[in-house]
Amino acid sequence: MATEATFTVATDEFPLGTIFEQVPGVTVELERIVPGNGVVIPYFWVRGVDIDDVEAAFAEHPGVKTIRLVDSVGDEYLLRAEWDSTYEGVLSTLAETEVPLISAVGTDDRWTFEIRGDRRSNVANFQQLCRDRDIPVSLTALNTLTPVETTVESSLTDPQQELLFLAYERGYFNSPRDVTMAELGEELGITQQAVASRLRRGIRQVLGRTLASLEA
Repeated sequence: MATEATFTVATDEFPLGTIFEQVPGVTVELERIVPGNGVVIPYFWVRGVDIDDVEAAFAEHPGVKTIRLVDSVGDEYLLRAEWDSTYEGVLSTLAETEVPLISAVGTDDRWTFEIRGDRRSNVANFQQLCRDRDIPVSLTALNTLTPVETTVESSLTDPQQELLFLAYERGYFNSPRDVTMAELGEELGITQQAVASRLRRGIRQVLGRTLASLEA
């Protein structure tokens, strides 16, 4: 049965954690992982920092080849990192064991990863390979998915549900759009930046749960 697990690692055990030495207090969130030609390329957001050169805030790390700024919105930066395929870390271990990464968020306290295996043994295999490679992961939660847990409604926060319903009713998803993010923000009393972030996360949750149900 499909199983979701949450585990943590120390900030300095993950290559992107080098930013916390330069800019404490920021949050780093992986957006997606695209495997190709043996190289894992994660897109990730850096939030809560306002600096001229966010790329330079990441110190050199043997696990990373390049880090490139893709886009920015206010104090949020979307970047892309190309990993060294020979570096044995959390992401390469997930790719090798074919365990999907649901989310990964890093702060100057720790990295928290959420993963999902088609079977509990997939998660166990990932843990064992981490131990074999001396990657110090700490399992904090392990849950077998039930039909209730896999519904779209349960995967969304209340603010995400409110915004998605409003955006749909106001025609945000029409082509052309009948309403802008700024107008949605005014109606909810939040900033356009908050609308963009909440929409992105909500849509990702809906797609993730829908695709997972199709694979079941």
